[in-house]
Amino acid sequence: MTIKILGSCCKNCEVLYENTKTALDSLGKQAEVLKVTDMAEIMTYGVMSMPAVVVDEKVVSSGKVLKPKDIMKILV
Repeated sequence: MTIKILGSCCKNCEVLYENTKTALDSLGKQAEVLKVTDMAEIMTYGVMSMPAVVVDEKVVSSGKVLKPKDIMKILV
């Protein structure tokens, strides 16, 4: 599983990145978690609000900082 956090290195993006890692730990799942800051790459996902979460190349959230429990619901 590959999870990408799309954003411009803002505080919200950092919080979402950490919340994603916490959710993975809580679920006992392994995944590659990447931060994507390149605007050209972000545009390929059609995301208009950031931060956004992409799981295995599918956008699952955009424009909000999900809490670990919300991320866990997406990943199960």
